[in-house]
Amino acid sequence: MTQMARTRADSPPPGGTQTMSAHTTTGTIASPAQGAGSPHTPCAEVRPGEALDPRMPTRAHTRGDVILDLQHISLAFGGVKALTDISFDVCEHEIRAIIGPNGAGKSSMLNVINGVYHPQQGRIVFRGEERRQMHPTAAARQGIARTFQNIALFKGMTVLDNIMTGRNTLFRSGILAHALWWGPARAEEMRHRRKVEEVIDFLEIQAIRKTPVGRLPYGLQKRVELARALAAEPSMLLLDEPMAGMNVEEKQDMCRFILDVNQQFGTTIVLIEHDMGVVMDISDRVVVLDYGKKIGDGTPEEVKANPDVIRAYLGASH
Repeated sequence: MTQMARTRADSPPPGGTQTMSAHTTTGTIASPAQGAGSPHTPCAEVRPGEALDPRMPTRAHTRGDVILDLQHISLAFGGVKALTDISFDVCEHEIRAIIGPNGAGKSSMLNVINGVYHPQQGRIVFRGEERRQMHPTAAARQGIARTFQNIALFKGMTVLDNIMTGRNTLFRSGILAHALWWGPARAEEMRHRRKVEEVIDFLEIQAIRKTPVGRLPYGLQKRVELARALAAEPSMLLLDEPMAGMNVEEKQDMCRFILDVNQQFGTTIVLIEHDMGVVMDISDRVVVLDYGKKIGDGTPEEVKANPDVIRAYLGASH
């Protein structure tokens, strides 16, 4: 996986032949290693990294200020504690990975971020404003989109129609006007359709736009789900295991698209992924969860050297 995230596959992926520019490597943080009890690394200290391969350019976007700050988040379902006193932040334009063994609380944390779950304790500050009892629809309107660990598409609908559903929160005309497809509603739908076509071209799925999603192979369904999230034009994109179940070539394609989204659009990405090669290759910073608690936080290099993280992944007793 060392070069997976930085170069394109030799042959074009199914659904198109459009080419894109090469990708960049991850950023670095000029700070000591950070464990569960360490303070956050200020975003001001996050700088674009030098490419490990001198032929590769550095990131087009530098990391900005804190866009999301999670403070002492605790979440429980009855007597089961899913998250316990977890704090970390996400900087604008960065790729922030959340890793950990199965059952560590990673998906629960994404559900907290986009309003599916409401923590019993802690504060969530998004773009400087504290969020209380946020609903997923409100989170989407604020610019937070996500994909899911298990594909959540409308299998009987075409690729184009599935991606169009990602624009729902951006429509302004009423249901009746759209049903009649008349006047301003028709013009608005055409504008949204043009945006969707741009996403289709970007993800190189032109050839399957009229194909029902249920007839597509797994890897392309994952790409369609990414397209639906991108259609919402999010400022923050939450990806829950976007490469689960993929083969090596499909992972290569997904890596390059994730990096393109981050580099070309400046989209902030929070990523859950079990493939450590992918995580260490494309992430700027990594937070590690284990049994609902944070055990590590820092650059990929710092996390790899963290003894608590090593013990968790080697299955040492607690």
